Amino acid sequence: MSLASHGWCDIDFNADGKRVDHLFIPHSVDRSAYGNVGIPIVVVKNGDGPTILLTGGNHGDEFEGQIVAARVARAIAPADIHGQLIVIPCLNFPAAINGARVSPLDGGNLNRSFPGDPRGGVTQQLAHYLHTVLMPMADVMIDVHSGGASLEYLPTAFTNLSGKSQLDRAAVEAMRVFGAPLSMLFRDDSEARRAVSSAHLNDCVYLATEMGGAGAVGVDALAIAHAGTVRLLQHFGLLRRIDALQPIRDAERTRFVQVPDRSYQVHAAAVGIFEPLFRLGHDVKVGQLAGLTYSQYEPTREPSASYFKADGFVICRRHPGLVQPGDCLAHVAVDFDVAGL
Repeated sequence: MSLASHGWCDIDFNADGKRVDHLFIPHSVDRSAYGNVGIPIVVVKNGDGPTILLTGGNHGDEFEGQIVAARVARAIAPADIHGQLIVIPCLNFPAAINGARVSPLDGGNLNRSFPGDPRGGVTQQLAHYLHTVLMPMADVMIDVHSGGASLEYLPTAFTNLSGKSQLDRAAVEAMRVFGAPLSMLFRDDSEARRAVSSAHLNDCVYLATEMGGAGAVGVDALAIAHAGTVRLLQHFGLLRRIDALQPIRDAERTRFVQVPDRSYQVHAAAVGIFEPLFRLGHDVKVGQLAGLTYSQYEPTREPSASYFKADGFVICRRHPGLVQPGDCLAHVAVDFDVAGL
């Protein structure tokens, strides 16, 4: 028997109109014994139709999604839609206002916390509210991520395949409509603590992105994310007038890719300063030198070498120069044939 969520929101999700309020997660601290963390939420409803959950800031140092969701929340009106749009621009709000990947309140990585626990810390409680309250309402979840402070991605849409043919076909078609240069699919979800796993358990179509990163807001990545999100709202039958949200560029013909397993990742093996010998988008070969890590403590020591373990092209690279063993330096992607899905 699942426990009820302790999170709460005063918005009536069944009422038409546009409402701006907060989702509250209990958090007792010295300054507020019966306090809560307030997370801004915007709900727009007009009659019957699909329910779409649009989120940014699942990780607080990923900014494109926070901007896109805020743009949509500000511009959209009930007359523009059929159905319901739930927008949370800064989903892990404590992390977002801190510009950090994880929450400063409990160290929680929201996208490794699903399905959550109502008896846990703020992050676990938030994941549980999403899993038990908001995702069961939603037909579609659009979860806009980017590389954050530590990674930089080629602009990419992505999802995990659920094994449920209807959800998977809908997600693949959504990627085509979104129109990012790349669309990445994972065949399984060995990391079942992500939002995508929770969405699939709730029979919700899930589409996410990796848009730029490097601790900044990429102009091109933001344009792709905004236009793609607007097209999806129309594609799923929610948005009546696409010009209401002014998409700013045309869709691209997307290339479907995958990162099949851990061998397609490169990790640091030493502490020091990493010198990359590749660029984003470069084709690489197994055994090729990926870069060198120089010791700051022993300047005459030979640098530690890192090598690519698979053929493909670089879809993601580390941004900060300082590394420690286990830090991700790059992801290598290969083409994915979606014809059989």
